[in-house]
Amino acid sequence: MSTVKIIECPRDAMQGLKGFIPTEKKIEYLNALLKVGFHTLDCGSFVSDKAIPQMADTRVVIPNLNLDDTNTRLSVIVGNKRGAEAACELDEITYLGYPFSISETFQQRNTNCSIEDSLARVDEIMNIAECSGKTFVCYISMAFGNPYGDFYNAALVEHWVDRLLEMGITKFSISDTIGAATPELITEVFNTLSADFPEIGFGAHFHTTPDTWREKVETAWEAGCSRFDGAIKGFGGCPMAKDSLTGNMPTENLLAYFEENNIAHNLDKEAFANAMRIANTIFV
Repeated sequence: MSTVKIIECPRDAMQGLKGFIPTEKKIEYLNALLKVGFHTLDCGSFVSDKAIPQMADTRVVIPNLNLDDTNTRLSVIVGNKRGAEAACELDEITYLGYPFSISETFQQRNTNCSIEDSLARVDEIMNIAECSGKTFVCYISMAFGNPYGDFYNAALVEHWVDRLLEMGITKFSISDTIGAATPELITEVFNTLSADFPEIGFGAHFHTTPDTWREKVETAWEAGCSRFDGAIKGFGGCPMAKDSLTGNMPTENLLAYFEENNIAHNLDKEAFANAMRIANTIFV
């Protein structure tokens, strides 16, 4: 039986909520998620508190997570050298993620720097991660197009992955930032990447509308992707998405698809149901 890796992304789901989620509630929810058996938990970020106030308590939350009885690894998002250094002070963290946009406009809006400047940040963060025994994860943002009119095609994704590989990066998540990915584009992008870089296992971070999630998962799986990001109830996503219904890939939908198609996910259904109950008190 084939097996899929699922990354749960409560950080992405929470960060856009206007009301501040109490720190104790975040700890309760994340500890419930740690019992489910996800490969990785994207649990917080080390960026400006002004930019993402919801994640201002990440430094407090992580040391209070129960990692004794779980194999799930922790991942956080960082935006620069300072954030990387702060994240590396916590031994509990395994992965440092950075959003590298192949759209110049989005890179400026998201991290206040150009693509070339972003490459310098990638180098800094990667070196800090390596020195601290962490793994750097590069999220390729706007990997299926952008809403700004910036040049895009599948070869552009290949170009930037190739350049980042030359810098020593080996872990990538291909991001459908605004929910624009069509089955044709997903097939083209993942087939191109798997053919040119067979040694790299590319993950998928899809944003989606309620009626397009299945085609995205199915197409990516058939194109060889076996690592998927999700967020319970599908909250979050990119505020630049044109459709207000566009959010994260609902994890419950991922599980439904993989179970229907006899693909092992190795998650504890009872623990997942408990996490869903807590999510229903947070994402309302």
